[in-house]
Amino acid sequence: MFLLLALAVATSLSAQVYLDQNAPIEDRVEDALSRMTLMEKINMIHAQSKFSSAGVARLGIPEVWTSDGPHGVRAEVLWDEWNTANWTNDSITAFPALTCLSATWNPAMSGLYGKNLGEEALFRKKTVLLGPGVNIYRTPLNGRNFEYMGEDPLLSSRMVVPYIQELQKNGVAACVKHFALNNQEVGRHTTNVHVSDRALYEIYLPAFKAAVQEAGTWSIMGAYNLYRGHWCCQNDILLNRILRDEWGFDGAVISDWGGVNNTEEAITGGMALEYGTWTDGLVNISGNGYEAYYLAMPYYNLIKAGKYGTKELDNKVRNVLRLIFRTTMAPRRGFGALCSEEHAAAARKIAGEGIVLLQNRGNVLPINIAQLATKKSTQGAVMTTDLQYPTILVVGENAVKPLTVGGGSSSLKAKYEISPLAGIKERAGREAEVRWVRGYVGTGASRQDGMVVGAELEDHRPAAEVTAEAVNAAKEADIVIFVGGLNKEGNQDCEGVDRLQYELPYGQNEVLEAIAAVNPNVVFVNVSGNAVAMPWLQKVPAVLQAWFLGSEAGHAIADVLFGDVNPSGKLPFTIMPALTDYPAHQMGEEVYPGVASDKRNDRHPDLMEEYYKEDIFVGYRYADLAPKARKAVTGVVNKSQPLFPFGHGLSYTTFEYGKATIAGNVVTLTVKNTGAVAGKEVVELYVAPKKPSVVRPVKELKAFDKVELQPGETKTLSFTLTEDMFQYFNEAKHAFVTDKGAYTILIGSSSKDIRTQVAYEVK
Repeated sequence: MFLLLALAVATSLSAQVYLDQNAPIEDRVEDALSRMTLMEKINMIHAQSKFSSAGVARLGIPEVWTSDGPHGVRAEVLWDEWNTANWTNDSITAFPALTCLSATWNPAMSGLYGKNLGEEALFRKKTVLLGPGVNIYRTPLNGRNFEYMGEDPLLSSRMVVPYIQELQKNGVAACVKHFALNNQEVGRHTTNVHVSDRALYEIYLPAFKAAVQEAGTWSIMGAYNLYRGHWCCQNDILLNRILRDEWGFDGAVISDWGGVNNTEEAITGGMALEYGTWTDGLVNISGNGYEAYYLAMPYYNLIKAGKYGTKELDNKVRNVLRLIFRTTMAPRRGFGALCSEEHAAAARKIAGEGIVLLQNRGNVLPINIAQLATKKSTQGAVMTTDLQYPTILVVGENAVKPLTVGGGSSSLKAKYEISPLAGIKERAGREAEVRWVRGYVGTGASRQDGMVVGAELEDHRPAAEVTAEAVNAAKEADIVIFVGGLNKEGNQDCEGVDRLQYELPYGQNEVLEAIAAVNPNVVFVNVSGNAVAMPWLQKVPAVLQAWFLGSEAGHAIADVLFGDVNPSGKLPFTIMPALTDYPAHQMGEEVYPGVASDKRNDRHPDLMEEYYKEDIFVGYRYADLAPKARKAVTGVVNKSQPLFPFGHGLSYTTFEYGKATIAGNVVTLTVKNTGAVAGKEVVELYVAPKKPSVVRPVKELKAFDKVELQPGETKTLSFTLTEDMFQYFNEAKHAFVTDKGAYTILIGSSSKDIRTQVAYEVK
């Protein structure tokens, strides 16, 4: 008897396939699942703290530890609270916001980003990093646009894939968010989105599809909003039919924090891991409040009552186990690194390559201190041979305000942050006098997201006095660098709320106008993740779109201002003159931000309905239309042209495009650097149908390539035309179909700056 028992134990131990890192993952998943009790399965699919969920300690299966966010690993928080835990070893490298990454138009930068961020997440022992975000830029008021990759589905798709691939090589799962249609923050928990299948598949889903089918993301985060009357975190159409059945996703769907709203829909709706649910149990039930989650004891009780079997539960657990075996229990998982010199260098490189030079009249940039000094020495009634120290005046709160903090879940505890003022001072050294004046006063908050921002931001002087100080200083300066834009406080670039206006906040427009009236050499550095109105554009010669750039912000901005880095960023979205020039703001509240639903009830008194009536005409797809065609889309006559079109970005050199030729399905052209300095150019390929069989955009981005050229150097680029470039989504067939006929292949430096073209016919 003893011998038989020992043999049985030995056989059981030897059969622990789930612990064998060399065994196929599916075998490990099924073996582990077969050993789990019902309660162990239930515990695995809901949170046990703010950012973790249970493993199975009895079997040696570890917990899942998640962390915000897409731009850096979030500071540790308390077990049951959002407040920071005040650890001393959780400071990190803050990487540029994803708008900046997208603005590089360089997939190699995306891979560099994912690699370095993944190393930091691995060092912090995270299972899942909650990002990247790929929701489409539909309105410039969206408070969370800075976390996304712009208005175009092709650009977002190409830029998200390397990020995920390189991140996951570290054994840390990407969690692509927010699936789907999370295109605004106002009413994000209660808005039911109505959108055509065509717009859904052509505009809002492609980047998610690329993340699944090309990058192989291991997890997806559901969105807060509703689609077709069901919350996205428990939406059968999105999570089962599209994500799993159509795309073949085999990873874990994680709810956004508080995104689950109903137990029975969550059971059948495709959700695998429930986090952050705001149930009464966390407040009114003593003991473990996490047991009150929709997929916790309420689910367990339904199974025990016989209303549900364990089929859905087992599938959820399979998805979570698969996630764990790919990450924490994966073979040869490394140790990562934190705040290394390599990470700082990567953050600076990505930031520098993403900065966009929007305007540079009179070649105000790059700043040449020697030329400024020479000019200063020859000014006045008496010419002197002694070079004078030029004065560089830096104006603006954003020149000194820490901007890695704030914005909601992407708020970071950076080990350091180089401010624009510090970067400019360091670069100028002793060759110029660098002064700073406030110019405008923001909210002056000293704390944000539980972290100190800086008490030095408090300033109680009247706005007129602050403006006068800046104007007087500008009169004496040789060049003025105004560092303004938005910040990451409420109703600006911030999670949970949308912007209240398209204009710059805090009276910045008036300050800029006043400074430009007394000094002809003004550079506006717009720190933001969104477009802003620029009524002063004709008076300010140089404009940089600088984004939220992370730890190395000041160095990267100085690199571009002084010409150490030749700007090569391109806009990932269109900048229109006024808010009413965007189609989402032309058709009333039912298009944005939504109207009260007739389905409101006591449980959901704030339900809203929102209709994406602009359909596929988002961003440049709308801006390209003639006024008559615009009216057909929105019912409103609009003749405005972009201040700066999608794909726009200048350089300190010039590029000459050769004539495009085509052989078969391969388009070839040359690009030459005709300037005096090395530079990078993004070559953009658009496809324009001549006589489409259905309503289509004038043209659509279908490929791009970034090429680096020395002065006088010429390179040949080739683009292969593929069938998917000529397709549209046919709702009747529920499939992409090829639209046969004549097309023009347009190649240029932006959506409006087309340099060469060739004809092509799809037979």
